[in-house]
Amino acid sequence: MTDTTPAAPATPAFPAGSVLGYPRIGPRRELKKALEAFWAGRTSADEVEAVAADLRRRTRTRLAELGLATDAAAIPSAFSFYDQVLDATALVGAVPERFADLQDADGRLDLAGYSTVARGRGDDLPLEMTKWFDTNYHYLVPEIGPGTTFRYASDRPVAEFTEALADGVLTRPVVVGPVTYLALAKPTEDAPAGFSPLDRLDDILPVYVRLLTELAAAGATWVQLDEPALVADTVGVPAEVLAEATARAYRVLATELARPSRPAILLAAPYGDLGAALPVVAATDVEGVALDLVRGDVPSVPVAGLAGKTVVGGVIDGHNIWRADLEQKLALLEQLGALGAAAVAVGTSTSLFHVPHTLEDEPALDRTLVDWLAFADEKVREVATLAEGLTAGRDAISEQLAAASQAVASRATAPGVVRPEVRERVAALTDEQFRRGPFAERKAAQAARLGLPALPTTTIGSFPQTPEIRKARAAFGKGELTAEQYEDEMKAEVRRVVELQEQIGLDVLVHGEPERNDMVQYFAENLDGFSVTQNGWVQSYGSRCTRPSILWGDVSRPAPITVAWAQYAQSLTSKPMKGMLTGPVTILAWSFVRDDQPLGDTANQVALALRDEIADLEAAGIGIVQVDEPAIRELLPLREKDHAAYLDWSVRSFRLSTAGVRPETQIHTHLCYSEFGEIMEAIDGLDADVTSIEAARSKMEILGDIAAAGYPRAVGPGVYDIHSPRVPSQDEVTELLTEAVRTIDVDQLWVNPDCGLKTRRYEEVTPSLEHLVTATRTVRATL
Repeated sequence: MTDTTPAAPATPAFPAGSVLGYPRIGPRRELKKALEAFWAGRTSADEVEAVAADLRRRTRTRLAELGLATDAAAIPSAFSFYDQVLDATALVGAVPERFADLQDADGRLDLAGYSTVARGRGDDLPLEMTKWFDTNYHYLVPEIGPGTTFRYASDRPVAEFTEALADGVLTRPVVVGPVTYLALAKPTEDAPAGFSPLDRLDDILPVYVRLLTELAAAGATWVQLDEPALVADTVGVPAEVLAEATARAYRVLATELARPSRPAILLAAPYGDLGAALPVVAATDVEGVALDLVRGDVPSVPVAGLAGKTVVGGVIDGHNIWRADLEQKLALLEQLGALGAAAVAVGTSTSLFHVPHTLEDEPALDRTLVDWLAFADEKVREVATLAEGLTAGRDAISEQLAAASQAVASRATAPGVVRPEVRERVAALTDEQFRRGPFAERKAAQAARLGLPALPTTTIGSFPQTPEIRKARAAFGKGELTAEQYEDEMKAEVRRVVELQEQIGLDVLVHGEPERNDMVQYFAENLDGFSVTQNGWVQSYGSRCTRPSILWGDVSRPAPITVAWAQYAQSLTSKPMKGMLTGPVTILAWSFVRDDQPLGDTANQVALALRDEIADLEAAGIGIVQVDEPAIRELLPLREKDHAAYLDWSVRSFRLSTAGVRPETQIHTHLCYSEFGEIMEAIDGLDADVTSIEAARSKMEILGDIAAAGYPRAVGPGVYDIHSPRVPSQDEVTELLTEAVRTIDVDQLWVNPDCGLKTRRYEEVTPSLEHLVTATRTVRATL
C-alpha cells in the first residue's frame, strides 16, 4: 500500500554565519537624539519613525558589507525604540491597567503611549526597571496577573521584516520568547499569593502563534526566539518549572503549528550554558538552537534531538570587546560539528548591542590596543571569517587565523599589561586589611562627629549635567578653554549646587560632580591601566547610553583624583560633605575588562587604588565617603553554584577599598537596578555604615528582605525614582517613607533618591527634592 502522507517541508538552510543582534541606538546615537526630541515636543512621531527606518536600513547595508548574507536570514531584525521586553509587552498587549487608556481598540500603543509606559506620567509609575541577566543593560519588567488580557496587539516584527524584504534583504525577526517573557515578569499587585506569571503560558501562546503565522505569510524563513531564562538560576523560577514550560510552549509553537504555517524557529539561549535544559530544548521540534559557547561549553557527548537541527555555535563574544583567537574558536566549532547536528553555523554568544559599533570610529585609541580589540563590526567580520573556514576549509582563512593568533599573543608582553609593583602589593595583602572595627563603636563615633537628625536626608551624588556643563567640557576638550578656566566653570557649578542643597534643607550634601563625564570613565581617565573611547557608546536603557572604558592592564593610582573637589565643596558649607567614589566591582562591571586574569585579582588592584584615594579624602577632613556599588548584583553569576566564589571576591574588594578608615569616618555605598533580596548576606558583608538602595519603582519591596535579614546598619531606601521625568508628590514620598518607618527601625533610616540626578533636569530635581525634604519633616514630626 502506498503511503500518501505528505512529506514534511524541508527546513530552509540556515546561513553559515550570523549574529544574534546588533547595536540599535545608532553609531552617533541617532535614535537617542530623535527620541529625546520627541519626548521634549520638538519633533513628531513620524519624524522619529523616519530616523528609525533609516537606522534599520543602514544596519542591514552595513551587515551585508561586513559579510553576512542578504538572502538567507543571516541578518537579524532586532530593532527596538526602547527595550526588547517592552516590545514583547506591546506585542502581547499586556499593558498595565493604569495605562490601558493609551491602547486603541485593538490594544495597540502608538509611540507616545509606548514611551509613557516606559517613563510614566503624573501619578502613574512606569514599569519597574532591572538588570538584563548579568549585563549593564536594563529591561522593563512586565506586570502580569490572572486577569491580564493577551492579544496580538503589535505587528512591528512583521512590518520591519516586510520593510527589509522590500529592500531585497531577507532578515530573521528576533523576539523575546514566551517562556523568558513570563519568567522575567512580576505578578500584578492584585495577584493572589502563589501566582506566577508563568501560570499564564497557555494564554499567551496564541499571540505567538499568530505572530509566527503572519511572519510566514510575509515570507519569513527563520525567526529567532530568545530564551535566556533557560541559562539562569536567578530568574526566580525553578529549573524544572522552566523545563516543563519550555516543552509545553514549543510543542504548541513548533509541533502543533507545523511548517510551512510558520518560519523555522531558532531558539537562542545567550548569556550562559543551557546545562540540563539542553536536552529539553533538543527534544522540541524547533529547527535550530543557538548556544553560547563563550559562557557555556560544547556538550561532551551527543545530545538526543540535535541530529536534525541546525546548531549555531556562539563562539564570538557579544559581551566583551577583545579580539577572538580564531584558531581556538574554529576548533570549538569543529568539536560542535562532531556531535552530529544537521548543520553547524557560526554565531555570536549574545546580541552585539552590548558592544560599541566600530573601531573605525576610534582614531585616538592607541594602535597597539586597537589590534587587541573587536567592536560590533569587527565581530561580524570574525563571524564571516569563521563561516568561510567552516564552508571552504581552514586553508581559506589561514592568514586571518595567523593574524588573530599574533594579536592575542602580543597582549601578554605589552608594556603596562603586567606591572610587578602592582602585583607584589596585591600578593602582600593580609586579612587585617579587609576588616573594620565593630559597628557599634563606629556608630557612636560617627554620631558624635556628624550630629545628624533622625531620618537624615541626602542625595546619591550627581546633580543634573546642564547644557552649560557639557558645553564647557566640550570647549575644554577642543582647547577653547584653559584648564584654569574650565576648573573655574566647574567650581561655579559646585557652588550653585551646594547653595541649592542648603536652600532645600538637605542634611548631608554632595558637590554634584559637574567635572565628571561618567561615574566610571572619570576614574578610568585618572587610573593607570585604562583607556577610554570617543564614540564607544553602548545602550544602557531606553535612550540612555554609556561609554564603557577599557581596562587592559594592571591598575594603579598615579595621583589623587577627587580630593581637591571634595575639599572645595566642604569649604562652602558647615554641613557634612560626602566624598564620592565608584566602587571596584562597578568599575569592572561598567568597563570592558581584561580577560587574561581572574576578575577578583583585577578588582583588588582597583580596590587598592581607591583605598589610597579614601585615605587622602580622610586626611583632607572629609567625614563621609560614599563608594558606589550599583553593579554588585549585576555581575552575580547566572548559576547558583558560582555565586559563593563571586560574592567572596566582590565583597572583599569593596572591603579592601574601605577598611582603612578611622571609626569616625562614615562609609556609604549605593546599590540600584536589581533584585537585592537574594544577596542580603553579601550586602551585609560589605560592612558599609550606610547603604542606599533603589526602591521607589518597586514600592519598597526590598524593605521586607532587609527586615527579615535583621540587617544591623543604616539603609536609605530610595523614595524618588530618578529614571522617570515624573516629579513625585509630597504625599507619595510621605507614603513611601511612612512604609519604611513601619518596617525598619527609624534609627537605621536615611532618606534619598533612588540614584544620581545626572540625567534629570533641574525643573524636575528641585521640586522633587523639596518634596523629599518636606515629607521627611512631616514623618519626623510623627516619631
